[in-house]
Amino acid sequence: MRKRKKHDAESAAPCPVELCDLCAVSFPKSEAVCGYVPDSSSAHPTNDWFDGLRLVTACGDVHFRAVQERYRHRPFVAEELWAAKIARALSCGPPVLDVVQLACRTGLHETQIRRGVAWHNERLHEYQECRPDP
Repeated sequence: MRKRKKHDAESAAPCPVELCDLCAVSFPKSEAVCGYVPDSSSAHPTNDWFDGLRLVTACGDVHFRAVQERYRHRPFVAEELWAAKIARALSCGPPVLDVVQLACRTGLHETQIRRGVAWHNERLHEYQECRPDP
């Protein structure tokens, strides 16, 4: 006599799922509609070729086009991208000691670094002004 396998959560193979960037519904990864949209806040963690592009995922073509449309109306700010590149360089690898080293790590010129840092600091001050005191 043969024994049947138990069909419980432990023996079931996991089904890879994705989350729609528009409606937040989860769905099988095989049904995902993915693509890149321009986004100056996005610095890829490992490949600077993708800096300024954000990978978005949707549950179908209609939602993908809606996400694309949202990003199409978002301004692309060079200083925001430079700030993201600087943040990436400062958060991984050995410490950066000066602007020359930061320029080598980011591929930015000193002027771009200064403008990126100024953009970041301006947003930081805006954020701190909006937060209520504890």
